[in-house]
Amino acid sequence: MTSTTTDDVVALWRLQSRYADVVTRRAWPELQEIFRPDTAVHVDTVTRPAFTVTGPEDFGAFVAGAIERYDHFTFVILNTVVDVGGPDDPPDEARGRFFMCEVRHDRDSDSWQNAHGVYEDRYRRVDGRWWIAERRYRSMARTGPGGTILGLPPDLPALGADAPWPDPR
Repeated sequence: MTSTTTDDVVALWRLQSRYADVVTRRAWPELQEIFRPDTAVHVDTVTRPAFTVTGPEDFGAFVAGAIERYDHFTFVILNTVVDVGGPDDPPDEARGRFFMCEVRHDRDSDSWQNAHGVYEDRYRRVDGRWWIAERRYRSMARTGPGGTILGLPPDLPALGADAPWPDPR
């Protein structure tokens, strides 16, 4: 059975939602069902040097450590867009972006701290199933002690059939 663009868009939205669910539940082993083993995740918090983590296990360990201090943590997708089948894209690749908010409560300081950011993803379909093949994250704002507004990434690309994907280097 050949998938339609609508089928692919729904599958990618479900993949994004699955990620939010896995992180909220802190079900780190399930990241292996979402990320390819060689997925590079580029993280830019703006307030620290950017870095890259490779693979679902290392990425899960990074996120687990980053959110361990929160006794409440909910990952919320605010807006999402995916682009399947752009003229320059291989047939089994797609791009997407979602804006998110982390609703979190710091156990030690008894303070609520939200974080906002944007994920830019490349997806790859393997044997009929979509996976996250590459991810870039950038922080946009944080509330609570030390809260800050970091703004949109300056190079945030347009998504659409004719929009080019920037080189992550």
